[in-house]
Amino acid sequence: MHYKIAISRKPGRSFGDGITTANLGRPDIALALEQHAQYVTALKSCGLEVIDLDADENFPDGCFVEDTALITSEFAVITNPGAPSRRGETSSIIPRLEPYRPLRFLPASVTLDGGDVLLIDKNFYVGISARTTMDAASALGEIVQPHGYEVISVVVQDILHLKTGVCLVGDDTLVTTQKFAHCQEFQNYKKIVTLPEEDYAANCLRINDHIVIAAGFPDLKDELQQLNLPVLEVEMSEFRKMDGGLTCSSLLVQ
Repeated sequence: MHYKIAISRKPGRSFGDGITTANLGRPDIALALEQHAQYVTALKSCGLEVIDLDADENFPDGCFVEDTALITSEFAVITNPGAPSRRGETSSIIPRLEPYRPLRFLPASVTLDGGDVLLIDKNFYVGISARTTMDAASALGEIVQPHGYEVISVVVQDILHLKTGVCLVGDDTLVTTQKFAHCQEFQNYKKIVTLPEEDYAANCLRINDHIVIAAGFPDLKDELQQLNLPVLEVEMSEFRKMDGGLTCSSLLVQ
């Protein structure tokens, strides 16, 4: 899957008022902006054109744009983020995606965060979590199955999103935490399993011929370098304080 465009959003002054369970203190906004700029630079290094949106102070979590949409090569699905404080975030993403994809919409009665959805080939793995409901997975299936996609539900417990613990880094290779290493739904994939102290780094990005990981996790970096692809590190300390990671900070368009 070759990506051409990334949509991102700068964190705002209100970033520290967002939702978090990390207990790592309030983010330093100046440092968060520096780390966001480093992230954008990494995306460009992967060959992407980056549309970097201004912060929206009405939505402290608005820089986590991944939760607002699911993008395939044929269409995009606008989600309904699970946290009530985030429900309005999709309105500013819709006009950004309209030039690139026909848009589909989930029913207003269901909630789904993009961070709970891992798309591999024609399979949508949907994490059933505190933010994403089984009804949402079913509704997504009704939208995507006519296009040849399958929806596979995966129970998510004790972490925020599915992609907090499992991400695709190769055609048939996943990075997973130990929690997902023996998950029945992923049994047919090769796995690079993180050490417990490096679980945060399981949220990583394969973009074209590069892999982007959070800085400061040497064991996973060593493992990923065995794939013979450039590994780019990005400092994510301030986003980690707000339960955020690499995948949730952009929307990738083929």
